Amino acid sequence: MGGGKSDGIYAVVDWGWNEEPSYETPVRWHTEDADTDPWEWRIRVLAERDDIAYGKLFFKKSGYITKEWYPYFLAARRGDTSFEEAYESGKMSHFAKRIYGVILANKSLPTEEIKRLGGFSKEDKARFDAAICDLQMKMFLTTDGKKNRRKISGEEYGWASVTYCTTELFWEHTDVFEIAKKITKEEAIEKISNQVLKLNPVADEKKIRKFIT
Repeated sequence: MGGGKSDGIYAVVDWGWNEEPSYETPVRWHTEDADTDPWEWRIRVLAERDDIAYGKLFFKKSGYITKEWYPYFLAARRGDTSFEEAYESGKMSHFAKRIYGVILANKSLPTEEIKRLGGFSKEDKARFDAAICDLQMKMFLTTDGKKNRRKISGEEYGWASVTYCTTELFWEHTDVFEIAKKITKEEAIEKISNQVLKLNPVADEKKIRKFIT
């Protein structure tokens, strides 16, 4: 577990892309260098390992969850609920349904393709961004890599875009979801809370629960 800003819980580093660290570091943002640019690190992890998920996971900010801990977060946030069940019960928005449907039909897509195929306009940006964040926070979608933009000629241009897939597809060849089904919500919260307190003994109880759920 870990992320960018700690929000009183835990973080791998204690500064973000618009902050200066208080110590010497080789980090250089927006260089596209896999060894020095954190924007490249986040996707590099997904390319080099198959036991870590990355996305908007904590306080609507980006972070990582390892395969070991993913079932506990699933149990705490989703339980055994499918997206269709969550939508029917009013827990997911219509925008989220459109996004999820497009990704489900295409397996993995970058943001601009989701918008194009889903018929989203520039006026939809705020609700689109909120919905795709919500889908990650509630663990229905996750980041699975990146894809370069291409002109009609086939030439790559601009920054690469992250791609998204369903969490079921991301963990398809694992027992993550089967393990999660055997864990109750309260058991998951207790297990994660204990781990957070090991990393940060002074973490606030209310913030820990918000971090988890």
